[in-house]
This record gives sequence, structure tokens and C-alpha cells, in this order.
Amino acid sequence: MLTFLFHRLLGALVVITGVATLVFLLIHLVPGDPVEVMLGESASVADREALRAALGLDQPVAVQYLEYMQGLLQLDLGSSLHFRRPVVELLLERLPATLLLAAVTLVFTLVISVPLGILAAVRKDTAVDTGAMTFSLLGVSIPNFWLGPLLILVFSLWLGWFPVSGHDGLTSVILPALTLATGLAAILSRMVRSSMLEVLGEDYMRTARAKGLPPAYILLHHGLRNALLPVITLLGLQLGALLAGAVITETVFSWPGIGLLTIEAIQSRDYPVVQACVLLISTGYVFINLLTDVAYAAIDPRIRLGEGG
Repeated sequence: MLTFLFHRLLGALVVITGVATLVFLLIHLVPGDPVEVMLGESASVADREALRAALGLDQPVAVQYLEYMQGLLQLDLGSSLHFRRPVVELLLERLPATLLLAAVTLVFTLVISVPLGILAAVRKDTAVDTGAMTFSLLGVSIPNFWLGPLLILVFSLWLGWFPVSGHDGLTSVILPALTLATGLAAILSRMVRSSMLEVLGEDYMRTARAKGLPPAYILLHHGLRNALLPVITLLGLQLGALLAGAVITETVFSWPGIGLLTIEAIQSRDYPVVQACVLLISTGYVFINLLTDVAYAAIDPRIRLGEGG
């Protein structure tokens, strides 16, 4: 198991280093000058050059990259060019909102997808199954940037049940979380259905029925428990995608999280903040997938044995 964990941690470190390098190079290729954004087009050439030198933007890209990587090794993400504050402070301010959104989204996803997938499997080829798969198709097909405004129009403007945007109490998280959860639940419900269909025909399920055990107990204890392996894998991948999808959703709902901060930093050409936000999202994605691998190995020992651990 230790060997398995070492290989996964080493792979995660390589991926994060590659992401940090790629983000640094790409952000410096984005058109626009942060100095012009900060001072305006009417600023003198001398003022621009002075600010560029103060921010270290007059140095060669290779020098800036080495300083950036040295800062990462020291857990120093630098200071924001636009907000004139340490990047770490900005991330710590916005991170709780993103974590709250992700947690509520995960709850909505599981509440919708697991019962729906189980019902579709138990009622295979019935109206329930057809309805569940229709929901799955619609959920996958509808993009967040379209579903979000639609939910705002119906539940905020027409019905007045929830705030239009911003972070104003717990009710304000429902619509953005539902926007994110719809697509995730659609994908996960199909996997739950597929896994349950495979499990329902197994010999131990028939044995449990022959013993006279309650159907609900058989379904949840023997059926769902053994169908969880592929579901856990897919859930881990979808949670990683959730962090990236939150960028669009947070922008639509003006949710003050990491996603909205990323868009604001891109618009203001705030290199350190953009790099830190993308690196944080990427690290979260890698970390979630690492936890998924560990959970998979803990449930199925054959996975770690295959790694020689």
C-alpha cells in the first residue's frame, strides 16, 4: 500500500509541476499589458516603465519563471498586481465560498443520482427507466451557462424564491449548486444504473432473495455496496471537473469564489492571481483523483497488489 501511495504522490507532483509551468507560459502569451490596465492608456511612458520595473515585469520570462517556481517551493504565491495584496489572502477569502458551493453540489448530486439510478435499474425498460434516462440525456446536454440564467429567470425573477446572484445567506447557494449538480447527477445516475444492472443478476443476490431477506436490505446492502466501485471512480473524476465548471457557474451567479476571482484576474491581466487560481483548481483536481485512487485501492485490494504494494 505504501508503494502504491508513493507512486500516486509522485505522479501527482509531476502533474502539478507541469500545470504550473504551462499556466505560467500561457498567461504570458495572453494579449494585453497589466501595466496599461492598471495605469490606463493616458499614462506616460516613464510611469509605465517604472511600474513595470517595480513589478518585475521588465525581466526576461526565464527569470520570472525561476522566481515563480522558487516562490512556489516556499509556498509564496506573490502579490496581486491589481489588488496590491498577497495572493494567499485573496485565495483564503474566496476559498470558503467555493468549498460551500462544492459541498452543496455534491449533496444535490448524490440525492438526485443514486435513487434515480437505483430506480432505473430496478424498473428496467419501464416508464421510470425511460424518464430517468431522459433526465440524464437532458442534464448532459444542457450547458451551465444556459441552465444558470434559466434557473435565475424562473426561480428568482418569476417566483422570487431565491436571490438572483451574490452570496446572501444559504438560500443563495441553491441555484448555483443545482446548476452544477444537474450535469453531474445526469452522468452519475447512468453509472449507478449500469452498475446496479450488473449486480442484480449475480448469484449472491439470488441467494439473498432465497434467504427471505427484505428487498430493501438486499438492494442497498448487497446490491449498492458492490456496485460502488465504478461509481466512486466516476464521482472522483466528476468532482475534479466540478472545480473547473464552477468558474462558469460562479461568473453567472456572481458567486464570490475562486472561479469568479479567476475571471476577474484574467480581465485585469493579474498574472500572479491567475496563476494561483488555476494552480489551486488543478491541485484540487489532482488531489481528488488521488483520494479516488486510494479509496478504490482500499475497497479493492487487487488494485494496489497490481502496483506491487
